[in-house]
Amino acid sequence: MQRASERVKTFFDQYELNIGGSDPAGIAAQYGDSFVFAGPQGTQAVKRDDFVKVLPKRQGFFKSAGLRSSTVLALEETTVDDSCVLVKAQWRLRFEPASMPASDIDVSAMYLLQQYPDGLRIVVQRDYDDLTKRVQELGLTAHERSNM
Repeated sequence: MQRASERVKTFFDQYELNIGGSDPAGIAAQYGDSFVFAGPQGTQAVKRDDFVKVLPKRQGFFKSAGLRSSTVLALEETTVDDSCVLVKAQWRLRFEPASMPASDIDVSAMYLLQQYPDGLRIVVQRDYDDLTKRVQELGLTAHERSNM
C-alpha cells in the first residue's frame, strides 16, 4: 500500500466532516446505492436508503457515549483497477463523557471505493474493531456509567 492520493484524501476529509455533522444523508451520500459492510459481527449487504434510516440511532448512541470527534490519522491506498481503490484508514475517536476523563479510541477500517460519475463512493467497508463493544467495555455508555 502507498500513501493516499489527493482524491482519496479529499474523499476522507469530507467523510470526516460528514461523520462529525448531524445530517445522515451527507454520510450516506458517500456510499454506493448498496454496499457491503463487514465487521467482527459478520458481513451484510446494505441498501443506502436503509442505512440512512439507522444512522440517527447509531449517531445518538455514540453521542450519548460522549463522542466528540472522529479524526483520520492515516490513509494508505492500493489501486485495484481504473475505477476502484482499496483504502486502509486509521481513525482516532475522542470521547468526552460527562463526569469521566476523556478517552481516545484508535480503530482501523478498510474501504473499497468505486469511482462514480459524481465522485468516489464506499462499496465495501471492513471494520476491524467492534466499536460498540469497545465503548461499552470502557463504560462510556449511559447504561454502563449508571452501573459504576
